[in-house]
Amino acid sequence: MDTNRRNFLKVAGLSTLAGLSGTAVVDRLVTGSGIAQASSGESQGAAGAGPGKPSAVRYGMVIDIKKFYQDPGLGEKAVHACHQKHNVPKFPDKRDEIKWIWMTKFENAFPENPNLYQDEESATKRLPIMCNHCDNPPCVRVCPTKATFRYEDGIVGMDYHRCIGCRFCMAACPYGSRSFNWRDPRPFIEHINPDYPSRTRGVVEKCNFCVELVQAGKMPACVEAVADCKALVFGNLNDPNSEIRKILKEQRTIQRNPSLGTLPSVFYIV
Repeated sequence: MDTNRRNFLKVAGLSTLAGLSGTAVVDRLVTGSGIAQASSGESQGAAGAGPGKPSAVRYGMVIDIKKFYQDPGLGEKAVHACHQKHNVPKFPDKRDEIKWIWMTKFENAFPENPNLYQDEESATKRLPIMCNHCDNPPCVRVCPTKATFRYEDGIVGMDYHRCIGCRFCMAACPYGSRSFNWRDPRPFIEHINPDYPSRTRGVVEKCNFCVELVQAGKMPACVEAVADCKALVFGNLNDPNSEIRKILKEQRTIQRNPSLGTLPSVFYIV
């Protein structure tokens, strides 16, 4: 058995223990070996900024819940734009569903804030949720192949070619933001976008903050879809003069379960 194969099996095996005893054991192994080093051009941002490592850019998003409550059509626009742009399949069976951005009730998005006497809007209407692109992402720490990694600008990306379908990242994500392709998704893509890769069976996928658009100086597809009312605002959290920082300063916002220490980059105006 060659050295690379041996090292991979060591990481994969100890990653399983992360679900039982935390991720520290994986962190130590990855740090001690050369496996954590990015080997593809796409993954070079993986070793970039993180907690305690300041960066000039950290992308984030603000979601105005009230605007989605007032106009349910906004959610449909955002989901459609995202899924069409990224070749997200539409399986007939709900069990196979792949979700990058989806609509849910407040109690599902924020189970850490239970309320037996919810207002009517929160109890009946829906708001969008997605990957939180955490500053301290547990999914990145447990991935044995580094198919999940973090760019220096804070976006948590996916390298589909390196994903082996172990689903450790799904177990580690406390927000349920990842989906697994149990079936070949390609026959279930309504309109294929040739500018973005389609996936295969056995691969995990999730929202990527439209990194391919952001790196080209554009806005994420969901943000563009609802740009007229600014229900979604995307920008640099590290720039005090950015629009997103001004909104965070002026509006009361919450994050999804911030007590976990993941440091989410998605904020909700309530």
